This record gives sequence, structure tokens and C-alpha cells, in this order.
Amino acid sequence: MTATNVPEPTGDQRDRFLTTAQGVRLPDTDHSLKAGERGPSLLEDFHLREKITHFDHERIPERVVHARGAAAHGVFTAYGSAASVTRAHFLAEKGRETPVFVRFSTVLGSRGSADTVRDTRGFAVKFYTEQGNFDLVGNNIPVFFIQDGIKFPDVIHAGKPQPDLEIPQAQSAHDTFWDFVSLHTEATHHVMWAMSDRGIPRSYRTMEGFGVHAFRLVDAEGGTALVKFHWKPVAGVHSLVWEEAQIAAGVDPDFHRRDLAEAIEAGAFPEWELGIQVMLDDGTDSCEGIDLLDPTKIVPEELVPVQPIGRLRLDRNPTSYFAETEQVAFHTGNLVPGIEVTNDPLMQARLFSYLDTQLTRLGGPNFPQLPINRPHCPVNDMLRDGMHQTVVHTGIAPYRPNSLDGGAPVLAGAQDGGYVQTPRRIEGNAVRANPASFEDHFSQPAMFYRSLTPIERAHLVEAFTFELGKCCVQAVKERELAVLAQVDAELCAQVADGLGLPAPTGQPVRAVPISPALSQVVTEPGPVAGRRIGVVADAAADLSGITKLRKAVQKLGAEVLVIAPAGGMLKHGRSEQVVERTLLTARSIEFDAVLVAGGTVPTRDIKLVLLLQEAFRHLKPIGTWGDGEILLEAGIDLDAPGVLVAGAVDRAFTDALVTALGLHRVWDRAELVTSSAVPPAR
Repeated sequence: MTATNVPEPTGDQRDRFLTTAQGVRLPDTDHSLKAGERGPSLLEDFHLREKITHFDHERIPERVVHARGAAAHGVFTAYGSAASVTRAHFLAEKGRETPVFVRFSTVLGSRGSADTVRDTRGFAVKFYTEQGNFDLVGNNIPVFFIQDGIKFPDVIHAGKPQPDLEIPQAQSAHDTFWDFVSLHTEATHHVMWAMSDRGIPRSYRTMEGFGVHAFRLVDAEGGTALVKFHWKPVAGVHSLVWEEAQIAAGVDPDFHRRDLAEAIEAGAFPEWELGIQVMLDDGTDSCEGIDLLDPTKIVPEELVPVQPIGRLRLDRNPTSYFAETEQVAFHTGNLVPGIEVTNDPLMQARLFSYLDTQLTRLGGPNFPQLPINRPHCPVNDMLRDGMHQTVVHTGIAPYRPNSLDGGAPVLAGAQDGGYVQTPRRIEGNAVRANPASFEDHFSQPAMFYRSLTPIERAHLVEAFTFELGKCCVQAVKERELAVLAQVDAELCAQVADGLGLPAPTGQPVRAVPISPALSQVVTEPGPVAGRRIGVVADAAADLSGITKLRKAVQKLGAEVLVIAPAGGMLKHGRSEQVVERTLLTARSIEFDAVLVAGGTVPTRDIKLVLLLQEAFRHLKPIGTWGDGEILLEAGIDLDAPGVLVAGAVDRAFTDALVTALGLHRVWDRAELVTSSAVPPAR
């Protein structure tokens, strides 16, 4: 698939200039029309509305983006600490519990695509507050590809399967994507995150979430502050390694969906803390030189700490995927008193796009009446008729003012909980332009790369090399290398070496602050609740030792699953164990650690060898109690980091296992694994 022999435009699509659908030639399709460079987008921008509207209606009935999703019900409990910055009841009142519905998703793939592809993940939360629904519609990456929403169709068209053959599905590893981002360097920061381990999360339970934009919060006295929202997983931030992601996409494309549902079913309820970075609303829309209206920029946590304001817990799976997960409709314009938007040009377009999308996807304007979208507070909207109207309205005067219905419904002022926007000055010439502060596309990507640990940098280099290696057009590869040369010379040189191309010379940013919060590698063990330990056993194994292990880790919320050559029950003396997995159905990707029970008879079964070698290669804790002969048969070095060997299941063994699980990976083993292959079985 190359870009050669591009045909001349034919038929109605024959103007060599870009035009509207009405044939009006366009001078600019990268900037929405704003009231001044820093002002809000204007409704009169007919090109923005036409471009976004057509994009929103490209797919029926599947979502154009975020089609592949999983969701759960839960509750959000406020700490009360947000009362100093917002009058939103669900955030400000300590102990207040608010029902929520949360949907996680991939961006590019269709509903039938795999969960573990390299992609951005959606993290959308619908709060059913007593003041109305509030939707925090974010991602697991805190920045976006573009600075202005008018370009959203462009970046998605580039990332979606190429239109000639409709391949590749759910991947960015192809020419059109890299053609776009290499030409549109404002995408560089998001690309760095997507090519890092953040692009392949271990589970939704171990994935951060971000509101992306700066929001304006309003307190009870009318004071304002600018904030960014963060979701911090209690289980820690954890990702797959690339081989795991590829294996899962093949053997279990529902990997993330299944993990979320099974965790909730098992009572290992996923939890996140909601936090905010609070910044002055002084009229500059900036913080320490960082433009808060630029959605391709972050504010480092070391500069503005994240203040926790509440906790989210998911505790109930959907009853019907279609009625709930598929029909839920999020909208960035679903706001409650105390939370307002800013002039971020990406956010401004989203305010139009989300509502417009639902009109086609859910068949008309009455989608808020679907049970999953319905507010949990009283509604009296004076909206009438339309497709799929299910409300039987009363009264004869659906207008205001009226006298025939006694003037009802009445209007609510701020004192009655009405949503009254904070007055703010808006002025400026109508222009298609961005402020000069939007032009720095490389400082923050450099900060991101240099803040990672060496193993994370190596993964990022491998991701770039793989993705660009899938491109057919040489000029696209060379252009992206030129972009990387502006970020970091070392990064560019390593990717170029992997592609077999010369590394171009750039002018990378020299001095950038380092933000340790950007690294996922932890040095202190975290919680192990929800982690799975696979234990290989047979009828001769120490089944009582498995019982001891199970009891020890269950106290911490972890789970033991027995893996045997065949299903059924294992019995040895007075002990017995249920076989949850067989060697035919088990792969290392499902487990956070793999152990061999003492007494298990050595075997050369290739499926067992593969299971153990994968766990070792993927840097997972691995071990045995007994003589360790099976590990040796699989070619595992008993002295390698993270290989646990003990005579029996005792306190020291389980403590070492829990510590290793809490660190997510045995990173000390990475150099051993990458420098030499796992030795073959003897």
C-alpha cells in the first residue's frame, strides 16, 4: 500500500482546492473561528460545523470512535476537600455518595477489534448527581493529538484503517497515521505517550485517567480557579509488555473487558482517587508559562501537585451490554453548577460534537430518556415530541412565559441551584489562528521521554521502530525521524538504527524539567488486590501448600488459580484442589505471577514450557517450592531476579511473592531477558 499513482479528482469531487460541501473554497482547515486568538469558538463558523457534523455521522450505528468499550456501575464518594474551589455538591460535600457509570474504550478499533492494541483509551465517567448529570469524558493520556477540534476528523481519518483496503484494523502502524502526525507536529507529545507503555495498559483497573482540558471551577462565593482532573488507580499504574499485548489480541481479544468484569464479580472492586491540579484563574489561562488552553500540554505534578478530592469504586457489572454500555451517551456539555468550560479550542468543538453524534447513533433527540442516560434527579425540560419519545408530558403550555400552566415550570436562579455561568469578558477579532504559545511542539515530548526509566525508553524506541517499520512510504519514515530529531537525538538515533536509516540532525530541546510522575516504574510495592497467581500442579503436587498460599494472598485480595494438565479435581491424601485452568487454556498473559507447586512431576510438555518461559520473558515473578526441577527443565535460571525458590510455602516465601507482585514487574530481569534468549528446555 503506497501513495503512488494517486488518481486525479473525478466527478463532482474535481476542484483542486479544498471546499465545503457547497463548493466554497477554504483558506484554512486547521483553525476554528474564534473571538480573538484566545477566545471561544464562534457558532458562525460554518466550516467547523459542517466538517464535524459530517464526521459525527460517518458510522451508523456504531460509534465513530471509542466503539470498542467495557463499562461498570459504581459510586463516587467525596472527601469534601474540593469545597474550597467548587460549589458542585457531589464534590464539595464530605461523604456524599454519587452513583456513576464508567465506560472504558479504545479509540480507533471497531466494536469487533481487540482490547490490547496499542491505542489511546477512553475513560468516561457519568456522575448521576442530585443537581443533574455531569460527564467527565477523558482519556488515559493527559494530552491530545490536536490543539483545535476542527482537526479531529483529520487525525481520526488518518488513524482509522486505510480506506482502500480497510486495513489495518485498530492500529496506528500504517502510512496514513504517520503521514499525518509527521506533518502535524503538535501531535508529537500525544504520540510519545501512545508509543510508551501507556499505550498498552495491563488492565482498566491499573490505568490512569485524565480530563485532558483545563476546567473552570466556581466556589460558593463566585471565586474561580482553573483545574485539571486526574484519576489515580489505587492498584497502581501498570502496563503490558508488547509481546503480551500481541498474544492477548490473538488468544483473548476481550482481555480487558473480561478482566474488569471478573474482578468485580470476584469482589476485587476497582478503585481510583479523583484528584485536581488547582491553578490561578488570573485571566492569563496559563501556569508557569504553560498555556492551559493548549490540550497538547500537561502541567507537571511536581509543579502543581494533584490534590485528592474523592474516590471512585466500581462494584456492579452491566446487566445488558447493549442497553447500558452501548447506549450510554456522554457529552462534555453535561455540566453542573460549579463546573464550567474554558476557551480550549478542542473542548469548544467537543461541546458541539458529542451532542450531535448522539442524534444519529441513538436515533433522535430523546436519548437522555434511555435508562442509562436518565438523570437521577427530577426533570422538567419542556422538550417535546421527536423520535423515540417515551415521556408522557402533561400541561398544554410547553413554552415560557405562560399563564395556562400557571407559569410552570419556573426558572431557577443561582440561589436555587440554577446553572449560572460566571461572567467573563470575551472580545477579539474573528480569526482562524492560534496564539503563539501553541507553537512549542517539542519541549514537553522531550520532558516525557527524558523522565522515563531506561527500560521504558527502550520500550518506546521499540514501539516507534515497529510502527514506522510497518509504513511502506519511505518519505513518511524519514519525516517522522526528522520530528524525533527535534525531540531527542538519542531517541532519533535508536529508532533510525532500527529502521536501517540515517539519523537526521535536529535541534532538540536541551534543558527541560524532569517529571518522575511520568514514569510507571515503582520502587515501593503497592497493593496486590485483584492480582492473579497461577499455580501449576498435578495429582502428586503439594496441594496443602496451595491451600496455605491461597489463604495468605486472599487476605490481601489476590487470587490463586490452579493450572493442571487436565480439568476436574486434584486429590492427594486428604487435600484437594479445583482445577481452574488447564495447560491447553492457560497463557501467561492472564497471570501476574506463575508458580509450580512442590511435588509436581517434571514434564517436557511444550505448553508448560511455553507458559513458564513467557512468564519469565514478560518479567513476572516466577517460582516454586520444592527442588525447582521443572523450572530448570523449562530453561529458567533459578538465580535470576524474581525467581522464588523455597522448600515449602512459608511466611518468607509468601512475603517475597507479595512484594514482587506489588512492584508489577521484575525490572531487574529486563537486561537478562533482552541480552540473551531464554535457554531452551533440556
